[in-house]
Amino acid sequence: MRRTGAVLAVTAMAAGLAACGGGDSYTNVMDKLKGAKEITIGTKWDQPSLGLKKGGGDPEGFDVDVAKYIVKELAGGQDVKITWKESPSSNREALLANGTVDIIFATYSITDARKPKVTFGGPYVIVHQDTMVRADAADIAKATDLKDKRICQAQGSNSYKRITDPPPDGKLGLPAKLVGASNYSECVQKLSGGNLDAVTTDNLILAGFSSQEPGKYKLLNDPFTDEKYGIGLKKGDKTTCEAVNKAVTKMWQDGTATQLLTKWFGKTGLDLPKEAPPAEGCA
Repeated sequence: MRRTGAVLAVTAMAAGLAACGGGDSYTNVMDKLKGAKEITIGTKWDQPSLGLKKGGGDPEGFDVDVAKYIVKELAGGQDVKITWKESPSSNREALLANGTVDIIFATYSITDARKPKVTFGGPYVIVHQDTMVRADAADIAKATDLKDKRICQAQGSNSYKRITDPPPDGKLGLPAKLVGASNYSECVQKLSGGNLDAVTTDNLILAGFSSQEPGKYKLLNDPFTDEKYGIGLKKGDKTTCEAVNKAVTKMWQDGTATQLLTKWFGKTGLDLPKEAPPAEGCA
């Protein structure tokens, strides 16, 4: 009798741990949302209007709001507990692979080089690479003027390759001079201090930074790539990916995507996306 009681107690304890999200009881993010009703989301914490963390509060921005919408849809409209984790460009794949985060919304461009490591939902928006210079810069008016100029090489980002490499991996194949930085906020600091001639990356990222200090910088408005922002999942999580794609479609159909783009970038002068991008598929 004592042995039977002990077995029952252990079984009950194991069930309790599974219900609380203990161990590896969840096979995918959808399973975790149904069981534990909690999720850990990776975002940027240093990108104004996309993912910016101030003080002790939660991060704020377009990616953060998109994340909240998508996760609530995945949870069937139910509120879930969200833990936010900073996900720098250089660490995104590792954070997914080791389970530190369940899902990532962090200006995460879908590329062929990343697909072997990440299952991407979306894209939820298509943006374009552009270039930002100091407002008084007169010698850089278009992307091709970056030849022999100092541009930023943000760790973990491939934007600089669009300038320096030829197709198919790059775009322009220009001999620019690379200046390293840990992230794009550091790139902007170096541009401000005269250590760079330009910062070139996605126009939403640049617009967010330029809006923080009106009149200090200018965007060239010379886009030359399509960047598909995807929702990063651990490799192989096809179930969650398919649910994510349905949620992205709904976000555009009900007008939420347009509202959020206008909320965060409506005053930047950018020509904002107006329709849902086609899904990449979850292979």
